[in-house]
Amino acid sequence: MMMQELNRTISGEETMSTDQETCKHEIVYFGVTNINYEKRTIGSIDIWRCVICKKIFCEEKQLGIESIVDYVGMPKIDKDQKWAVLLCNLKKHKEKWKLVKLRKDDEIQHECLDEKVIKLKVNDFKIQDDKHWNFLIETSVNKAVEI
Repeated sequence: MMMQELNRTISGEETMSTDQETCKHEIVYFGVTNINYEKRTIGSIDIWRCVICKKIFCEEKQLGIESIVDYVGMPKIDKDQKWAVLLCNLKKHKEKWKLVKLRKDDEIQHECLDEKVIKLKVNDFKIQDDKHWNFLIETSVNKAVEI
């Protein structure tokens, strides 16, 4: 399993960057996006926003998964990225989704249902694959999304 490599684009660049912004963020809770499967909530995305620059910060909460994240503080995102939820087309009783950072036109690596890491093309912030799909968090704040 290549979990360490999932935070890199195909070109090898880190998707996590040092925050070189001039804004001294004042972050407040902004809302939530619930992820539902067969009318039951299987997880959520907590969303915060800076009251000064309006930048969005997100954290996923998958029910039944209690792992600790590998960073301290608000997760970082580059200016040219957007938060999205990436989903595998579901097989019965397999709810696979992940919070990701997408660039408008890019390729990302994704660990699929069978734990195989695959490359997915992104065009205009949309996954271009018939077995995967995504939605942007910015269009789903304080909503429940049925997957």
